[in-house]
This record gives sequence, structure tokens and C-alpha cells, in this order.
Amino acid sequence: MMRSKFDAQLELLNKEMILMGAQCENAIAMSAKAVTGRDLSLTSSIFSLADRMDEKEREIESLCLKLLLQQQPVAKDLRTISSALKMVTDMERIGHQSADIAEILETADMEIHGDIQEVHDMAVAVIHMVAESIDAFVKKDVSMAEAVIAADDVVDACFDRIRKLLMEQFSLPETDGEQTMDLLMITKYFERIGDHAVNIAKWVVFSITGERGI
Repeated sequence: MMRSKFDAQLELLNKEMILMGAQCENAIAMSAKAVTGRDLSLTSSIFSLADRMDEKEREIESLCLKLLLQQQPVAKDLRTISSALKMVTDMERIGHQSADIAEILETADMEIHGDIQEVHDMAVAVIHMVAESIDAFVKKDVSMAEAVIAADDVVDACFDRIRKLLMEQFSLPETDGEQTMDLLMITKYFERIGDHAVNIAKWVVFSITGERGI
């Protein structure tokens, strides 16, 4: 009976992680859309979503602590719960960094140009990393988590390419330096979100194998 109740609570944990993962994906997607389309109407929604992610983090932390204190998890279950506690911290940071992007957009005056579309493409890659890392946790799939870790090289290469282009533009007399630096900062936030996806994937590997990943 106790194990049945414990398994039900673990299943609830999975569902809550999926919900917060979906919030992460939505926050990044709205940030990318706001950048590409200069749609400032999205910024308030991003701020609100970041707040809801804070609440979801606290709910998941409470559930994890209840599982630890009220049950007697075996080693594998203990790794799952402790990994979830670590993962939600990275997920919460994704929400805050999406909000940081929205904050830049509210004060910036960026014109649409080719580099912004490339930033959007980078964001799409990061969204995929986040989605796959959460899916790997639920499915307990090491290979999927390792693929997320490997995908970070692609995102890092994209960031380096955009940074190089922006720095080249920055030296041109007709370039608006403030716009260029704002876009560079936005790109950096997306790159950091990719790093958080990698952290999540590494905790997935730990939850399954007991080792922290590559």
C-alpha cells in the first residue's frame, strides 16, 4: 500500500515537471517571438509566466520534500527526487532569463534585421533542448539526455557566430551601438538558457545512472 501511494506521488512529480517544462518552452518561445516581431505586447505575459514558474518551483520543491520526509525512497527513487529538486532550479532560471529578455525589449529600440532571425533560430534550438531534457527525465532515457548535452555545441557555435557578426557591425560608423549591444545581450541569455538545459540533462543522467553525465 505504501509503495503504491509513493508511486502515485512520483507520477504526480513527473506531471508537475512536465507542466513546468511546458512553461519553460512557452517562456522561451514568447521571448523569441517578441524579439523577432518586436511584439512588446508579449512582455507582460512573459513576466507573468516567470512569476507562475516561481510558484511551480515551490510546489515541486514541497512535493519532493514530502516524498523524502514521509516515505523511505530506495536509492534510485532518491536520485530521482534529488535530481528533480536540482532541475527545477534551472527551470526557474530559464523563466527569469526569459523575463530578462523581455525587460531588455521594453527599454531597447531595436530595428528588425537579419541577425534577429538568427537569434530566433537559436532560440528554437534551445526550446528543443529544454523539451528533450524534460522528456528524458520522464522517460528515464539516458541517450536522449546525452543528445541534449551534445546539442549545446550547436547552440554555442551559433552564439559565437552571432557575436562575431555583431562585433563586426559594432565597428561600422552607421551602426547603432546600443541596439547591437542589446541584441548581443539577448543572444547571451538564450545561450545561458541552453546551459540550463544541459544542467537539466546532466541531472537526468544522474537520476538514472548515479553519475552526473558528460
